[in-house]
Amino acid sequence: MQDAIVIIPTYNEIENIEAIIKAVFSLEKRFDILIVDDNSPDFTNQKVKELQSTFQDQLFLEIRQKKSGLGTAYIHGFKWALEKGYNYIFEMDADFSHNPKDLIRLYNKCSKGEADVVIGSRYINNTVNVVNWDMKRLLMSYFASKYVKFITRMPIADTTAGFVCYKKEVLEELDLNKIKFVGYAFQIEMKFKAYLKKFRIVEVPIIFTDRTKGESKLSSGIISEAIFGVITMKIKSLFRK
Repeated sequence: MQDAIVIIPTYNEIENIEAIIKAVFSLEKRFDILIVDDNSPDFTNQKVKELQSTFQDQLFLEIRQKKSGLGTAYIHGFKWALEKGYNYIFEMDADFSHNPKDLIRLYNKCSKGEADVVIGSRYINNTVNVVNWDMKRLLMSYFASKYVKFITRMPIADTTAGFVCYKKEVLEELDLNKIKFVGYAFQIEMKFKAYLKKFRIVEVPIIFTDRTKGESKLSSGIISEAIFGVITMKIKSLFRK
């Protein structure tokens, strides 16, 4: 077993899954992979099972019965990884929007003691590193992060980022059973709770490239959860002090 694992939630990612797995396993630093699949109708999990015979003791699969949200998929993966004893636990998308090569950069920041949480940031240093998004989606994402930063006061430029490395101590300290949000806002809540616990959060710049295969899972309901959920989350944090 290695010290680092990449959790990749999937739902209908048959077009990407084999390529992303092989890309991670081709890196000079070894990472294990846990696929958390929500019983994809396109048989994503069947492809993963086929690949497990090639990547024994590196590639793991958890199949849930139905599509239950990004946040719950990651929570499932976090608990699994903690039980197995991994020291560095990553979130990453299956669609190559996050470059697998950047895993090493995030890992180095954590493993060298420079941070407890490392975020692959699209918006650091007042730059926008996003490729192939239309202007509407880009502005929505950019100003969502600005809005979250304003409400929560977190010193984080890309508050909604989904490319993250956590030290196991962070996930052990957070009460994963009390993470409420399941969609877009899940990423915000995790960072906010780590921030309240005073863990060291560092951003490293990445280039985010929109998927070329498969369909985006972003919806208006997910966005609404983030907009209104952030205010509720902040208010509740004030009363806990």
